[in-house]
Amino acid sequence: MTDPVQRVRVVTVAFNPGYELEHFAQSLETATTADVTLVVVDNGTDRAVVDDVAGRHGAEVVRPGKNLGYGAAANLGATAGDEPWVVVANPDIVWRPGSLDELLAAGRRNRSAGVLGPKILNTDGTVYPSARAVPSLTQGAGHALFVRFWPGNPWTRAYQRRQKQTLLTEHPVGWLSGACLLLRRQALETVGGFDERYFMFFEDVDLGERLGKAGWSNVYVPTAEVVHDQGASWRERPAPMIRAHHRSAEQYLHRRYGAWYHAPVRLAISLGLRVRAAWETRGRS
Repeated sequence: MTDPVQRVRVVTVAFNPGYELEHFAQSLETATTADVTLVVVDNGTDRAVVDDVAGRHGAEVVRPGKNLGYGAAANLGATAGDEPWVVVANPDIVWRPGSLDELLAAGRRNRSAGVLGPKILNTDGTVYPSARAVPSLTQGAGHALFVRFWPGNPWTRAYQRRQKQTLLTEHPVGWLSGACLLLRRQALETVGGFDERYFMFFEDVDLGERLGKAGWSNVYVPTAEVVHDQGASWRERPAPMIRAHHRSAEQYLHRRYGAWYHAPVRLAISLGLRVRAAWETRGRS
């Protein structure tokens, strides 16, 4: 009988995917020796690629009938099973051999870990800063609003310095990139999964913060490596993705600073993010 600790449900959310879904499923086969149930939640309308990949790799397909967004689709794929571990990952992830086993081993070492995340490499081999602190208001707002116009601003310098320091060793952080997460089912159920009010973006920041408040840790595991082709989804729909990112940032910050006396802060956040979104989408479709 398979050790229950070694049963893992791998959920990926697809929206009219291309070649990347095949690479995801194929690389997963060498990522772990655990008993894996692969689940593709299909938010799109073109079934061909999903059905082809699922048929050849033995994946389950869940079709909600509409685009639920990332967090809601991930919840749908995760809650149907009873495996003690759940992976939620983008379909444009390529697993390095043994990478999921490394995450599972770290989960066994860290009993308080509610979620674990790997080192995420860009396609050029550089390291994406996927392990982050929950941002303070001044640093988060300063970085978000000024990085495009003033890259050397003090908030961005402090933010980047902190990220570089967090990428070297296994340790707890404030939150982990939702591009690839290993979640302890018990922890996921404790906080009720992803907040489905976020259509896409910032659901990972929100989840990490809520897990921390519930007593679980977010653990970064640099010995586990995956490659993320971050541009796969952005290249086709840059303007809608930029607008969605800014809407979610506004939603997250409004929730975090929701007290009545934060009303001027919320107004400033909304104005700043909407101006930035308009500037970044100029001339893009």
